[in-house]
Amino acid sequence: MRVAAIDCGTNSIRLLVADIDGANFREIYRTMEIVRLGQGVDETGQFHPDAIARTLKAVDQFAADIARRGVEKIRFCATSASRDATNRDLFLNGVHERLGLYPEVISGDEEATLSFQGATKELPTSGAPFLVVDIGGGSTEFVFGGVSVESAKSVNIGCVRMSERHFKSDPPTQKEIASATSDIQEAIALAGQSVPLKKAKTLVAVAGTATTVAAASLALDSYDRHAIHLSRVSAEKVHEISQMFLEMTRDQRANLGYMHPGRVDVITAGSLVLSQVMSATGAKEFVACETDILDGIAWSLASS
Repeated sequence: MRVAAIDCGTNSIRLLVADIDGANFREIYRTMEIVRLGQGVDETGQFHPDAIARTLKAVDQFAADIARRGVEKIRFCATSASRDATNRDLFLNGVHERLGLYPEVISGDEEATLSFQGATKELPTSGAPFLVVDIGGGSTEFVFGGVSVESAKSVNIGCVRMSERHFKSDPPTQKEIASATSDIQEAIALAGQSVPLKKAKTLVAVAGTATTVAAASLALDSYDRHAIHLSRVSAEKVHEISQMFLEMTRDQRANLGYMHPGRVDVITAGSLVLSQVMSATGAKEFVACETDILDGIAWSLASS
């Protein structure tokens, strides 16, 4: 069965077209656009008209990609920013006009489950139990489990939200960093009331913040998802890279060969979240995973 999965978060929108037959999964096409749908949502509670326009432009392209690839089933999931925006219908109706379906505004728990499925599908069970951490634009999901999810918690410390809320200077001041760190630590402690943060055998980190930190640790000249996938990054290296990003100006980050242009403004906050996660969990390393909620959405179509 040929399926199309779309994941629309706070920072990016992504499309995956795959053929799934039982346990066999073959990727046909994968693409991403940084659209910053969540621009200003933390402050205003609404989608900005420019953000909706950018996102729907990407949906137009995805609709064309899907049409020419003979897809049988589509699932479109929208996450943190869409949960928070009071004018989300403008976005949902725009997608319906282009794709003939309404996006599912999924809960944090559903987001966590899909992330876990996507991230752990190809990992050996000898690495269980897993703690999957998905640092998104608006929220971060913590998901613990072995073959399936045992506990999960979504907290509002995504890289876009933290950047907009705390970082006004370039580079951020010590006061701004301290404020963000306190916010992040409080949210991680909240997650720890629902999810055992220190009991996992393997810490798996997914999404653009984690894979960009992995790219930095590998000293890549350009972003290479195949080199990054399943690489291991030590906690010490995470702290070092986070500090490096915190001390860099925007222009310095933009000049890094592996840095996606749409991630330049938010990687500083994102890497700080990841650094705090490493401290809170006590994990010695994390496994960087290029498969995530998008792959989980695709798998869900094959079983529905």
